[in-house]
Amino acid sequence: MCVFQFGKAQPILIEAENFENKGGWFVDPQFYDQMGSVYLLAHGNGTPVKNASTQFKVEKPGKYFVYARTRNWVGDWFKDDEYAPGIFHLAINGKELTQSLGNKGKDWAWQSGGEVILDAGDNKCELIDLSGFGARCDAVIFTTNKDEKIINSTKELSKLRQHLFPATKYKKEYDLIVVGGGIAGLSASISAARQGLKTCLIQNRPVLGGNNSVENSIVVSGKIMQPPYKNIGAIVNEIENIFREPEKIDHIIANEKNLEVFYNTQATGVLMDGSTIVSVVTKNIETSEQIIFKGNLFADCTGDGNLGFYAGAKFMMGRETRSTFGESLAPEIESDLSYGSTLKWNSKKENHEVDFPKLPWAVQFTNLSCIKAFSNSWNWETGFYKNQINDAEYIRDYMLRVIYGNWSYLKNADSTKQQYLNWDLIYVSPILGKRESRRLVGDIVFKQQDIEGEWKKYDDACVIGTYAIDQHFPDIENTVYFPKQEFRSNFKHDHFPIGYDVEFKYPEKKNPPYYIPYRCLYSKNINNLFMAGRNISCSRIAFCSSRVQGTTGMMGEIIGLAAYLCTVNNCNPRDVYQKYFDQFKTAIELGVPHINQQKLNN
Repeated sequence: MCVFQFGKAQPILIEAENFENKGGWFVDPQFYDQMGSVYLLAHGNGTPVKNASTQFKVEKPGKYFVYARTRNWVGDWFKDDEYAPGIFHLAINGKELTQSLGNKGKDWAWQSGGEVILDAGDNKCELIDLSGFGARCDAVIFTTNKDEKIINSTKELSKLRQHLFPATKYKKEYDLIVVGGGIAGLSASISAARQGLKTCLIQNRPVLGGNNSVENSIVVSGKIMQPPYKNIGAIVNEIENIFREPEKIDHIIANEKNLEVFYNTQATGVLMDGSTIVSVVTKNIETSEQIIFKGNLFADCTGDGNLGFYAGAKFMMGRETRSTFGESLAPEIESDLSYGSTLKWNSKKENHEVDFPKLPWAVQFTNLSCIKAFSNSWNWETGFYKNQINDAEYIRDYMLRVIYGNWSYLKNADSTKQQYLNWDLIYVSPILGKRESRRLVGDIVFKQQDIEGEWKKYDDACVIGTYAIDQHFPDIENTVYFPKQEFRSNFKHDHFPIGYDVEFKYPEKKNPPYYIPYRCLYSKNINNLFMAGRNISCSRIAFCSSRVQGTTGMMGEIIGLAAYLCTVNNCNPRDVYQKYFDQFKTAIELGVPHINQQKLNN
């Protein structure tokens, strides 16, 4: 628990994520860059979650005014706080306050919880969820001054939090620091560690796997271990589909003696020396402790390109026009259309009837517009016309309104509701499964032409792609009912490589696999920054194929190999191509020792 008192006695600030007992409340770090903090979310699918609680000390007893920083999360869609599903109460020293919180204003702000009497010494604060539908709390503050002007701007609060929790330097230094624990980041860190590099993996969630984790359960697509580099993809083969065997990755990580993993750790910035990253600044999302990790090389596997963005790396975002790279599949005019994001949800059939409430604040459906389903599929996708970084909380919350509203309609009003009587909505993930955001620029921008018939045989080709150019668009029928607010998608597939592994009808013409060059896997303007994942250096059209997890995992293995060559040759990523190319070719032919090889060697 971290509690800060200004001056001698007041005010007292308690960060919600620092609550000692979080009960059923969930630490949500997804929107850190937008609000400068993480927060607690009461996500119970309509069932109030258990109280979060914490102890805090008071030097001067007496009357205090208490405030919680919160928001009405459906305020983006309704005027004058017409609906407020995410409401909660505070309880102080066991006494529940009657003022509802989370029912006013769409923006994060301090809301009054009323007056309390605090004792000298230990006191107790609780968050009491009243609905199970998305109550959220950023912080709680107590002040003796009724007219206290409390800082609310994201910028000023960020400064205050940095002051309250000053950063400390971690005792170790690393050869490679990987930020982002999805398939790409895992593959990169394991690849480097198995070659003897002191490796650090920073992950802002309590689990590994990213979209492949138990939180999103998106299967790994894209062929691996393909000629001419049949050893690239061996690590992906070990770790893929983590959500089916989450204990497997824990076992693998535990046996990597050169790898340290820091869970619940959010990268918040970098320290630079010119165009070289020296350290990454992080914050533990449960304790607010700030830690600085120093390294020689860094890998951005965040998906959103956050590490590169902090460092000032050049990046692209959105759909390039056809004239930008001469790609026939690119739009002729500018467009703000992007891939959407997905939330996993599923239901379970019980041997008794299960009720679900009618929800006027959710998206409303009819017999024609509803989706008859018992779980999500890949095409439950929304946010096509939103910024997938800046608008991420809006996108997530809109999809929650869709899922809850559709399920409520199926249970209570649809002509087929008898089919759903015994079905219970058992899980809705609060974690966005993103597809698209920033792409960091490398020495080469990989393009549509590099995938299709006129592709170039790059001498540093190292990652073999086997997935179609898979563009997603809003579903036309969904557009009829929800224009600009679609939550269903269709795909358009171009260039089906031989060995294409998704179960759709193959066209008559099949194309050869394509080859992504190493020069797409390091930054053009940041000297010691690698990238692997959907944020590599490619056009938006090429990204539509290269983004799948099997392919991004192989990228991770490659940068792990390259990091080893950088370390032994005391050089930067670009030098691997320019000065040590023969060593690089040999390394990717041999690949990374996989777990069975290690056992044999021992």
